[in-house]
Amino acid sequence: MSDLQIGLILLGVVLILLVLLFNWWQDRRVRKQMQERFPEREDDPLLGPGPLTGGPVRREPGFGPATAAPAAEEGDDPAEVDPATEVVIDIAFAHPVPSSQLHAATQGIRRVGNKPVRLFAEREGGGHRARLRPSEDYVSMQLAVLLANRSGPLTEIEWSELWSIAQGIAERFDGSLEGPEQNEVVDLARRLDAICAELDAMVGLALQLPGALTASEVARTLEDAGFLRHGSQLAWMSEQGLPRFTALFNGQLPGEVQSAGVDRVELVMDLPNSPADDQAFSRMASVGRHLAANLAAQLLDDQGRPVVEGADQAIDQQLHQCYQQLADSGFVAGEARTARLFS
Repeated sequence: MSDLQIGLILLGVVLILLVLLFNWWQDRRVRKQMQERFPEREDDPLLGPGPLTGGPVRREPGFGPATAAPAAEEGDDPAEVDPATEVVIDIAFAHPVPSSQLHAATQGIRRVGNKPVRLFAEREGGGHRARLRPSEDYVSMQLAVLLANRSGPLTEIEWSELWSIAQGIAERFDGSLEGPEQNEVVDLARRLDAICAELDAMVGLALQLPGALTASEVARTLEDAGFLRHGSQLAWMSEQGLPRFTALFNGQLPGEVQSAGVDRVELVMDLPNSPADDQAFSRMASVGRHLAANLAAQLLDDQGRPVVEGADQAIDQQLHQCYQQLADSGFVAGEARTARLFS
């Protein structure tokens, strides 16, 4: 290679370096001018106000109660599937599904037949959700149906209905299903129903009035004695904020009475849904006697016989054993999971 060729190559390299240096200087000068004209903002105008602007945050509804959606960094939601009382269908999505789309596909799912259904989702990148949160994507979800309640065990029809719902969601998002066989599910449901039937218990007293009174008169007498409104019920409340026992007028809830008058008031203690109490019956009998005196009524047991004073403590001991059997079986009286079964 001649000296001339080497010189031309070196000259070319120098020219290329000069061009690159000029482009870098030009780019830096333009960036500086743009920053002077358009200073940086705390929020991106395309994404909406950031946390420092005080703007409203959009919240999407989800599976659970309507509460403010916490940030994703707060970790897993505490509510999860109860394998002792629920059976699950898993749906894995082919691609992450935005929360808005998943909510639209699941918002009508509450129960199949007489069995409640709970929904859970797994966030892309990790995170268990009992309630959908804004601006999250989900890679899978679970449909958990209760195996048994007071309407009986989960039936083949109820399970088939849930499976059809799951198939529809999977097809919508190109997902896949996984769940137990129907025969296995039905067998589990029947076994749980048999256990619950042995544990279920209600205790009642009745006030037989000498004549008919209006529902409002009877309700006022009960409220004066200490009963409180609890939803559609009139209830004697526990320290935990749950009913110890409730009142029925002629076998109906106070607000549902259609007859012109009330001549019978039942006090009903639903043991699985009433917090454990060593004096459960004594407390109800004491209130019953007080009401009987105020209404000039006769206090009867659930067999229609007059209540005997000396029997209170013996019945308290029997009910204590019932509460203990519930707890030993894993169903503490008054807890939410127990209430799902005994409803």
